[in-house]
Amino acid sequence: MSRSISHIVKPQTVADGAGVLLQRSIAPLRTNEYDPFLLLDHFYFRDPRQGEPRGFPMHPHRGIETVTYMLEGGTSHRDSLGNAGFIGAGDVQWMTSGRGILHEEMPRKSERGGVNGFQLWVNLPAAKKMTAPRYQEVTAATIPTLEKEGAYVRVIAGTFGDAEGPVQEIAAQPLYFDVRLDAGATFVQNVPREHTVLAYLFEGAGCFGAEQELIPALHLVAFEPGEQIQVETDTGARFLLLAGAPFREPIVPYGPFVMNTVEEIKETIREIQRGTFAKN
Repeated sequence: MSRSISHIVKPQTVADGAGVLLQRSIAPLRTNEYDPFLLLDHFYFRDPRQGEPRGFPMHPHRGIETVTYMLEGGTSHRDSLGNAGFIGAGDVQWMTSGRGILHEEMPRKSERGGVNGFQLWVNLPAAKKMTAPRYQEVTAATIPTLEKEGAYVRVIAGTFGDAEGPVQEIAAQPLYFDVRLDAGATFVQNVPREHTVLAYLFEGAGCFGAEQELIPALHLVAFEPGEQIQVETDTGARFLLLAGAPFREPIVPYGPFVMNTVEEIKETIREIQRGTFAKN
């Protein structure tokens, strides 16, 4: 049976980093409503009269995974481990911060003057929060895209049909799809019954859930438990489909850190003050 809609979220415009304007659908809260997902930002910039958009200068992370997915333009990045690179259009960077990393991300406009992309934060369970940092750098060419009756699915993580996404070995067992539907198309995906499932519609309009409620672009749809997701559209639509296993652990978010206890947050701050954070 298709999942019913739990609720719909209209993103709020917020400023983050060095003044980057974002459409934020989810922010880290102790209520942990979207477990294992902690944050979802949609950033886009299309003003050709301005220079490069402000970015996210060097900042710390601990206890989470940050996922950057670019649609247009790109993001230059570097970190305290000596890694550096560029996330281009269609690319994904899945970074496991683990016990700690300092990280910088600076958006870059496309030749057409636009930047468009997403950042998702995924929680780590208590047993993995202090693991060694690591990256999964995924280029656009390695992400499989399947077409089925007018539904075009880029499989970043999880499985669709006989295609498996290149992002592997993530504790939350995630599904991360970029789905584009032609006018008149229907998309159906089976999901584990108790996994958290979200859909962020960023182009067009579609009918979601068992209710087949018509949702316009720039809205997040959260679903009740169930075994299947169904989306239909008369006009065409494009959305991210996210699913993951909830850890059902208490969390304490504090800026770019998400730990399980207040004492763990205090220890993180002490390490930063001592200059020992991300040193081992």
